[in-house]
Amino acid sequence: MGGTRFVGKAIVERLGSMGHSLTLFTRGRNEVPRTVEHVQGDRSIANDLLPLQGRTFDVIIDSSGRTLKDSQSVLEVTGAPNYRFLYVSSAGVYSSVEELPLDEGSSLDPLSRHSGKAETEHWLKDQGIPFTSFRPTYIYGPGNYNPIESWFFDRIIHQRPVPLPLDGQTITQLGHVNDLADAMVMSLNFEVATNRIYNCSGKKAITFRGLLEAAARACKRDPVSIKTYSFDPVDIDPKARKVFPLRMNHFFTDISLIERELNWQPSFDLEEGLSNSFQKDYSLNSSNHPDFTLDINLIGA
Repeated sequence: MGGTRFVGKAIVERLGSMGHSLTLFTRGRNEVPRTVEHVQGDRSIANDLLPLQGRTFDVIIDSSGRTLKDSQSVLEVTGAPNYRFLYVSSAGVYSSVEELPLDEGSSLDPLSRHSGKAETEHWLKDQGIPFTSFRPTYIYGPGNYNPIESWFFDRIIHQRPVPLPLDGQTITQLGHVNDLADAMVMSLNFEVATNRIYNCSGKKAITFRGLLEAAARACKRDPVSIKTYSFDPVDIDPKARKVFPLRMNHFFTDISLIERELNWQPSFDLEEGLSNSFQKDYSLNSSNHPDFTLDINLIGA
């Protein structure tokens, strides 16, 4: 489900290179590799799913589902996969807590905009459908359609002052899209991964200011030359994304479970990953015309 953008695209590339027979169900808005079967449709429209009726699949991968209904609607037509259901969840399901890092047993936030992903995980378990779910923090890398690293690149390249909450020492965590795709494909080789939920992100956390400096180096700019502006987020939702692209409270996870059980390690450190994203994506995009209106509201003209 999906497979033509960002995480899904990276997974398809890996499975295709391994010789697997792949079927993609997408709305047809992006190019589909010629080597895969393409079923075009919108999963929210029941009739669009009918071409999957009576089909059986060893593995079903849902890289684009956000709500329980998104995944339910598919499995109601196809039935459970013969082997495993792989799901892209989110560390955004966790509540804001005092004890960090967040592990897979940390409390969940029922009001999170990602709560539908946690509901999907619970439903899969209750239905006895063999699954493996992955909870990344912030995913970055080439093809990212969320303004994560590009938010920093925009301001650095256009020589804008960069707004940072307070002193910039809030801690966050990023994980490269290729590392997440590798972990998901690798999980199919491990029985222990059945009915497991894994945090999956970078090895280390980093402060906002540290992230800005790493992004500057990726852009071949001297971090010392980057002007910053401190703002007080007290009246801003800490999970808001319009003013600042990351949660404005400490947010990082423990990835030791996936390291231990799948013998997985992220291959990208943040410096390398940001350079990879800048060189292979951002710098090639000629339509980078960012809107700094919200910055101006914070720091003035």
